[in-house]
Amino acid sequence: MSKAFASQADLQDKQVTFTKLSDNAYAYTAEGDPNTGVIVGDDAVMVIDTQATPAMAQDVIRRIREVTDKPIKYVVLSHYHAVRVLGASAYQPEHIIASQDTYDLIVERGEADKASEIGRFPRLFRNVETVPPGLTWPTITFTGKMIIWLGQLEVQLLQLGRGHTKGDTVAWLPQQKILFSGDLVEFDATPYAGDAYFHDWPETLDRVAALQPEKLVPGRGAALTTPEQVQQGLAGTRAFIADVRACVEAGVKAGKDLNAVYKETYARLQPKYGHWVIFDHCMPFDVTRCYDELTGYPDPRVWTAERDRQMWAALES
Repeated sequence: MSKAFASQADLQDKQVTFTKLSDNAYAYTAEGDPNTGVIVGDDAVMVIDTQATPAMAQDVIRRIREVTDKPIKYVVLSHYHAVRVLGASAYQPEHIIASQDTYDLIVERGEADKASEIGRFPRLFRNVETVPPGLTWPTITFTGKMIIWLGQLEVQLLQLGRGHTKGDTVAWLPQQKILFSGDLVEFDATPYAGDAYFHDWPETLDRVAALQPEKLVPGRGAALTTPEQVQQGLAGTRAFIADVRACVEAGVKAGKDLNAVYKETYARLQPKYGHWVIFDHCMPFDVTRCYDELTGYPDPRVWTAERDRQMWAALES
């Protein structure tokens, strides 16, 4: 019997936690669902990643309004995936900020990704009819580094390298050593690597670690509130990416096809990571992308709703 496609069988609501990390930083988390970061400056609020629909973003806004009435002026997109960006309109921000690489990915594959992700995650796209027509477009882009001052609070937006996507952006509070990593780092949640760069990701994590964050909001999973927890999150993400690559590389060198490599990789990693959130969802996409990278596709191929289903049928039937 084949597994339910992606996360279509995941229909149970998650318990939301709104964690205060400092007087300026908060983490909106929900038991492994996509996280949202909140930075409250002297004169304005910045939101990092939006939730998947405006209706779902309303709960984030409600939590923000419990701690401040300052205007939400900035929305930062850590990357282009629909589950992170399509709720942006609810905040009515003055600016939506993303890396230029993320902007380019929206141009190239935003529509395909939107259709793909809505098909994979019905629960996360609750009230999808509240998403305005079209895509979420940045109003400001940058390359490498951008600094925004929220009064006296410095926020650095940094591209530390390719990993989860080629456009990954982190938000860094250097005065407080708090990092919002997006999906470059996960905690007790399976990294989605369908659009990843397996070769680059570990080095990018090294650059994250070099900042020496004392607190970190991962893309999925609980907020990491001590340096020890931060190290656990970095180590777990790094180990998963390395293990997938090692298994797939061994299969490729042995001349095995994708189907055989997938089954062997799943069997080897399931005992170690199978308890992590969305493991069964991510593994077919992750192994397919890693196999591609090792066999002649340096850049990720576009996932469409049709390609998703074809891949799933080939590997999970």
